Amino acid sequence: MQAFTAGREPKHADQLWWLEHAPVYTLGKAGRLQHLHDPGPIPVVRTDRGGQVTWHGPGQLVVYTLLDLRRLGLTARGAVSLLENALIAALAGSGIHGVARADAPGVYVDGAKVAALGLRISRGCCYHGLALNVCCDLAPFDRIDPCGQPGLRVTRTTDLGCDDSVATWAARVCGQLSSALATRRTDCAAAA
Repeated sequence: MQAFTAGREPKHADQLWWLEHAPVYTLGKAGRLQHLHDPGPIPVVRTDRGGQVTWHGPGQLVVYTLLDLRRLGLTARGAVSLLENALIAALAGSGIHGVARADAPGVYVDGAKVAALGLRISRGCCYHGLALNVCCDLAPFDRIDPCGQPGLRVTRTTDLGCDDSVATWAARVCGQLSSALATRRTDCAAAA
């Protein structure tokens, strides 16, 4: 992601990369160790994204969003909103009512966080992205203050009545992101 973004030129297309990580805790650039209580055998990696601490692992969809924000006419907050709205639309397609919060990026269902966001912006482009809890083990979140919020409850789509696989969620979320990006490109072209 870093190499792709550092070498980007205006002609390069935006990209979405999805995957499942091996178990890992990641600390954002300004992440505080006080939010990491007991990592146990799970490695801790400091990253250059925004945000505090989160967990990634099997059963969680991670989508890296390599976007040219200038070309899309997006601010940092606009990029976060685009990701949140795409997640909310994907969840709605499965009958799950997700919401964004102005005070804490991500997507929530009944107060529990189902998706986390963290971006890095460099040279007008962003990378890192989002993580949606699908069928992952939630126990590793008990060892941290998720996203730096003590006591924050987390949930997963399987607990919300949807047993779709990570690959199915990847297609759904990436489809919503692709549609939102196509609309942004069309709007920017029309304004030019």
